[in-house]
This record gives sequence, C-alpha cells and structure tokens, in this order.
Amino acid sequence: MEYRSYRDTDCRPSLLGLGCMRLPTLEPGGTAIDYARAGALVDEAVRGGITYFDVAYPYHGGGAEKFIGAALEKYPRESFYLATKMPLWKLETQEDMEQVFNEQLANCRVDYFDFYLCHAVDAERFEKIRRIGAFEFLARKKAEGKIRRLGFSFHDKPAVLRAICAAYPWDFAQLQLNYLDWTVQRAREQYEILQEYGLPCIVMEPVRGGALASLCPEAEAVLKAKAPGRSIASWAIRFAASLPGVLVVLSGMSSEEQLADNLAAMSPFQPLTKSEQNALTRAVRIDKRAQRIPCTGCRYCMPCPFGVDIPGLFKAYNRCAAAKSTGRFLKESGDIPAAARPAACRACGKCARVCPQHIGIPEEMAKLRALEEKLREK
Repeated sequence: MEYRSYRDTDCRPSLLGLGCMRLPTLEPGGTAIDYARAGALVDEAVRGGITYFDVAYPYHGGGAEKFIGAALEKYPRESFYLATKMPLWKLETQEDMEQVFNEQLANCRVDYFDFYLCHAVDAERFEKIRRIGAFEFLARKKAEGKIRRLGFSFHDKPAVLRAICAAYPWDFAQLQLNYLDWTVQRAREQYEILQEYGLPCIVMEPVRGGALASLCPEAEAVLKAKAPGRSIASWAIRFAASLPGVLVVLSGMSSEEQLADNLAAMSPFQPLTKSEQNALTRAVRIDKRAQRIPCTGCRYCMPCPFGVDIPGLFKAYNRCAAAKSTGRFLKESGDIPAAARPAACRACGKCARVCPQHIGIPEEMAKLRALEEKLREK
C-alpha cells in the first residue's frame, strides 16, 4: 500500500480509503448495516494497509457513524484517519452545529476528527456556510483540536468551486473524480482548480458508484487486451490515483471481493502508463455510446414520496445499456415490485433537486416507463 504525505507532514494516510456509504446491509437495497460482515470488511481493510475511513452523518440512514465508531474502537486511535461531514441541510444556528458535531464525536467514539468536511457543497450550500458562519464555527473546533484538517466535498460547476476555494483557507477538498466525469462533469477543471490553490484532493466515486466496474463489451475488450489480468474496476481506481495532488482515493466497498480487488490494484500501486491512458481513452469513447444514466447509487434521492426505487431502476437500466440489451430491462429489474416501478413516479421533482449528479430524474423515469410499456406490449 502506498502512503502519501499530507503537505509534507507526518500525516500519511493510505492512498486507498474505505468509503462507508455502501457497506454490507442486512437486506438487499436496505440501509441497516450487517455489523458482522461490515466489521469483517473493516478488519480486512486494516490488515491490507488501509488507514483512511470516510463516513458521513446521513450514510446508511444515520447508522454509518455509529458502526465505524464501534468497528475502529479496538484499534489505537493514532493508527487510523477518520473523516466525517457536517450535514449543512440540517443546520441553521451555531447551537445546531454544536449539537450535531458533538453527536458525531459520540457516534464515532473519538475525541477528534482527522479530516472534517462541509458535506456536498454546491452554490446554495456555499451561501449557507457564509450565512450561518459554518466555517468560523468549524475553525474554532480546529483551534480546540477537535478537527485536525478542515475541508469540503463538492458537487457543482467549476466557477462555484473557485469561489469556495477563494473564500476560506481550507486544508483539502473532496471531488467526484473518475475518467468518465473527467469531461462529462468537468472534473478535470475542478481538479485543476484544486491544484491552482494547492489543496490536496480526496477522490470520491472513482468507480462512479460501481458503474465503471463494467463497461460495454467492446470497451471492456480494449482494456482486457491491454491488461489481461486486471479487473475493469481497477482501471478507474488507478486513473484517479495516478493524478498528482491526490491524497486518498475512496472506494465504497460493499463486499470482500471488491476489497480484495482494490487492494490488489493498489498494492503495489502502479500509475497508468501512457499506452494504458491511450487504451482507456479509446474504451471511454466506445462506452459513451451506451448512453447510460449517470447515477452513482448514492441514494440522496431516497426515499421517494411515491415509493419509486430510483437507484434500483437506474442500476437495472444501466446494466442493460452497457450490454446493449435494453430489451432485458424487465428481466433485470424483475425484483423491483410494481409499486416501486416507473409508473409510480408523479414527477414531483423532489429527487432531482437533491441529486448530486444533477440528473433530470422525472424525465429519465418517464423514459423508463415508456420502455416498460413498449416491452410489455411485445
């Protein structure tokens, strides 16, 4: 495992970090964490050299912080780096921030956070940071030693990112960065802004919620021909880790197999070569023709007021699109009950307003409804 120094200090987190948004659950599609399996996953991650663990207040229905606190309590506090995030959407006053911050310390069973972030900052939440004095509050917590490094995770346009970077003396930032979003969501411009401001980058969604673990057959053939022994997902992990200024690449691992594959890709880490980068560029060009819905499965859109399983339906469709077989959509989504299918959508727009990927979810759901109707007529 590679360990990169934070700004030439003795803070050296593992290049691969464990994201705790997609831990093993007791039921498929549920939020309740399977403590036995997830605990074993954390233990195996530690044995594999992972020292950076990323969680947030709302992950797993509010249960992820409590889980990671219990899972890491057996290890010496100085042996790992823990990151969590302030849920800006819940807060309006300094008292609110104090209450939630203390709750997070208690949840995680720690006295301080190594990395602490304002969560999912966009233009609206940037204004809220200024309005409620969130940065000033967190700076005080940093002065008290309860936060070691203060940053933010980001979901918006490059111009907004530049304004945020210029407004406060942040210690780091967390970006959604992968080889597809490099151009599709202007991740390259965002990354270059962090480089300009000298901010270390924590990478989230390097495999785009699992979407880049499999590509269309023609694109996969390009990558397999170049590196027969490597998984498709490993290309995404190595792409992010190859960028200068990246401190940690987070992966939301939900199975022992995913952990083993990621550890194999990073131990030892080998940056992408020029010829590998060229192969990846060709594969991306081919895969874009599949026209998948850019959903990462983050579940910020859930619960739907009308019971629609938004991430489940998008995942099923994307599997079909990648295989160039949208005619299999009914079969791929067959475990989703009728009450949670596209016809239940009422286009209220609540989901689209909170989607970090800015997907027009009601419009996409209307397309899936039309696809279903067409397939059922056959």
